[in-house]
Amino acid sequence: MQQKRFQRKKFCRFCANKFPFIDYKDVKVLKNYMTERGKILSRKMTGTCAVHQRELTTAIKRARSIALIPFMER
Repeated sequence: MQQKRFQRKKFCRFCANKFPFIDYKDVKVLKNYMTERGKILSRKMTGTCAVHQRELTTAIKRARSIALIPFMER
């Protein structure tokens, strides 16, 4: 019989810290929600809520379009 492992519930960092909005110019925060290849991480991986995940994706896409973060890294 397999043993059940306890996994801590993921929480939305933006809700917990009461961010008013996610800024596309804050590259340090945005890089935490991307892989090293440049893909946006899912809600399942990061634990963000649906509202903030949508804001996060638009912020990442805006930062990409004005070349603050690359589209992909090689």
